[in-house]
Amino acid sequence: MAPEALTQALEDLLETRQYRALRAAFSEMNNVDLAQFISQLPARQATLAFRTLPKDVELEVFAELDPGTQQTIIASITDQEIAGIIDELMVDDAVDMLEEMPATLVKRVLRNSSPETRALINQFLRYPEYSTGSIMTAEYTDLRVDMTVEDAIKRIRRIGEDRETIYTCFVVDDTRQLDGVVTVKDLLLANDVDLVADLMEPPAVTVETTTDQEEAAKLLAKYDLISLPVVDAEGRLVGIVTVDDAVDVIREEDTEDFEKMAAMTPSERPYLKTGVFRLAANRLPWLLVLMLSGMLTGGILGHYQDLYLAVPVLMTFVTMLTGTGGNAGSQSSTLIIRGMALGEIQTRDMPAVIFKEARVSLMVGVTLAFANFLRMLITNPNSGLVPLVVSLTLIATVFVAKVIGGVLPMLARAVKVDPALMAAPLITTIVDALVLVIYFNIARALLF
Repeated sequence: MAPEALTQALEDLLETRQYRALRAAFSEMNNVDLAQFISQLPARQATLAFRTLPKDVELEVFAELDPGTQQTIIASITDQEIAGIIDELMVDDAVDMLEEMPATLVKRVLRNSSPETRALINQFLRYPEYSTGSIMTAEYTDLRVDMTVEDAIKRIRRIGEDRETIYTCFVVDDTRQLDGVVTVKDLLLANDVDLVADLMEPPAVTVETTTDQEEAAKLLAKYDLISLPVVDAEGRLVGIVTVDDAVDVIREEDTEDFEKMAAMTPSERPYLKTGVFRLAANRLPWLLVLMLSGMLTGGILGHYQDLYLAVPVLMTFVTMLTGTGGNAGSQSSTLIIRGMALGEIQTRDMPAVIFKEARVSLMVGVTLAFANFLRMLITNPNSGLVPLVVSLTLIATVFVAKVIGGVLPMLARAVKVDPALMAAPLITTIVDALVLVIYFNIARALLF
């Protein structure tokens, strides 16, 4: 059944209160698909659908719900149900949920959790937002350096069900200092009497709890790790960051960058669950800034009014020139922002970026100018030197736009500003003003 048809069928079952049939349909669905279906329902229906879930998948589905739906369900269920959920959730998932909730609900959740869970959650909530400590999990598989393989496998069997992952095991000493890592594959292929100390390898990399979460995600990707050990200031192992946490971080950071590049204040709520006033508030500040900065273009046009009044045809090419400049600048800024996000480009690479963008811009600009010159000669054979003016401006426009588009994000990084802010809207505004100045000065030099 197509996804749209399945969603409609489930909604119909829910609307007509055919809960037994709905439960049977739920039992055949993937947990992620279930969470996606419930998350897009109105609040009352979302709670009803969640209560209809088979008990054996309830917890897994809850962990996949978006924060708004989790909050709705927590506010609607009993204290006993809250205790069952919060004590079984992985600590990092519980912390992610509580960070999005109002204080009254947080107090209710903590009040109904076990003392051990409450202590762990409070510890995690003290870590700075967006730090590695705030996304790590304390449910990792630890082994002792003096264990045999047989002892290690027995421990994994005993504690593995409550751990986030068991594939990578972390070997610690009595003071919880991280000595090495060993995989379950290595343990299974070794002899029972072999020592874990002989099988383990030094950790490829570790991060501290205060490390930025985006940096941790990049390290996981760089070293192709399933989990990344997190240590405190004294080097003691306190948690791990798993690859699913890294995927969430990367997705959040990419979404934030996309929104900034589109001149919007980032929002963590889904689009359909964000109110119109919040959407307007996220968009209005940047639009005001761009509108006011765009007035600079009007001032430049007014300054050169005598030129285009004397040669009115000049105005017909303004839109093409400014559009080309904006597009050229956007191309460069997008590539540079992506390169910096992936760690491929550093601030020290600015001279190399300028040199490369300058060469690219000349190749692109000359090609565009040649094509435009031929077009104007064919369509306007009696236009005098205007085709030359426009074509020379095109070369200068592409050159300026690409260099600015490449440099501005790097300058932003140098002064500790998010490079995504220096994306298409802002670059287009700057380039538009420069293009007009270049255009009319070339026109004045050649036509008057």
